[in-house]
Amino acid sequence: MPPIVSVVGKSDSGKTTLLEALIKILGQRGHRVVVIKHAAGGFELDTFNKDSWRLSQAGSEVAAVSSKNKLAIIRHLENDMDPQALVQYLGGDCDLVLTEGFKQYPYPKIEVIRGETGSELVSPPEQLLAIVTDKPLDINIPQFAQEEAGEIATLIERKYLTGGEGGIDLYVDGTYVPLDKAGRNLLLRTLVAVVSGLKDIDQLKRLGIFMRRKF
Repeated sequence: MPPIVSVVGKSDSGKTTLLEALIKILGQRGHRVVVIKHAAGGFELDTFNKDSWRLSQAGSEVAAVSSKNKLAIIRHLENDMDPQALVQYLGGDCDLVLTEGFKQYPYPKIEVIRGETGSELVSPPEQLLAIVTDKPLDINIPQFAQEEAGEIATLIERKYLTGGEGGIDLYVDGTYVPLDKAGRNLLLRTLVAVVSGLKDIDQLKRLGIFMRRKF
């Protein structure tokens, strides 16, 4: 599972501005970044009576629209989903997941504070990786200004992106299942051994498997 870091803060505090800068800097440094924005009040991408809307209304669990340079996937959910579970729909082939929002989940957070919106934290201090603020706070957590996005990116790199090992993620019926070190190593070695013995497999970097059973 790629590391998840959430950018949180009050409305109009500058979360999206910070994310834009981090995405650009981390991308320039060779990292593959996925971004998830949490729309707490809901949102609508489907347009009434358009093809994708009609297919969804007909009962399709997932409706996708694809062109030569874009892919949009519309999936109806019963409940809000943890970012960890959402990664399986976005493609796990990334180095880092950044989210805007999701403050209710216990992922490492960068909180953005702007003086005019108040200096109260919305996150538990123990979950904070850093604070981005225009007014220093009396708290023992790394603090940066908005224009120091490069330094914030370096903090993320040192904490989560350098020296990382290969890994494996397991989902069962759409639910992420955490594995201990022994379980990860066993599953990883088994899959590598099976696939490496197949014809025309020269070098194995990433592997995707989908299994469906009939009862």
